[in-house]
Amino acid sequence: MEVRALFSCGALGTFLLFFCSFPFHSLSDSIHENSPKLLSRRLLTATPGNIVKQYLVPHNLERSKLGLPPLKWSKKLANFASSWAHRRQQDCALIHSNSDYGENLFWGSGKDWKSGDAVAAWTEEKSYYNYETNSCSHNKDCLHYTQIVWRQSRKVGCARVACRSGDTFITCNYDPHGNVIGEKPF
Repeated sequence: MEVRALFSCGALGTFLLFFCSFPFHSLSDSIHENSPKLLSRRLLTATPGNIVKQYLVPHNLERSKLGLPPLKWSKKLANFASSWAHRRQQDCALIHSNSDYGENLFWGSGKDWKSGDAVAAWTEEKSYYNYETNSCSHNKDCLHYTQIVWRQSRKVGCARVACRSGDTFITCNYDPHGNVIGEKPF
């Protein structure tokens, strides 16, 4: 079964606003639904602290590859992200909050998308970023990736909701924001 994910990044004003799409293919889980391994994974992922780690670990892994300081979790940003995600719950639309925070948005068809899926999709854009020219490949988006590795960003907060349609909406907000025109991320 093919699943398509769409995500968007940017802000208004002196920042770039881009919308993009990225195809994903779902992989079926070969673990039986009631197996102890799957049940323990479900219990583990249900704890709030582990949900935070599911966002922070992949963000900070990518940052560590560049020698950048790790992002810290911000409850304030997570609350903001949650508020915005719940406003998008009715339509699951990739519409930005237009705040002064950096923002990565993710939409996935169906309810099984996890935080790590969104961060993985954003970091896959690394291959489209050219540091020398500080630009994305032609007709490709890389601004989710550059927001993740923006040197000045120190905090992140994220949220995930299941939309009324049954699809998934995930948003992460960054402070200070990145993707400032004319500046390199690192």
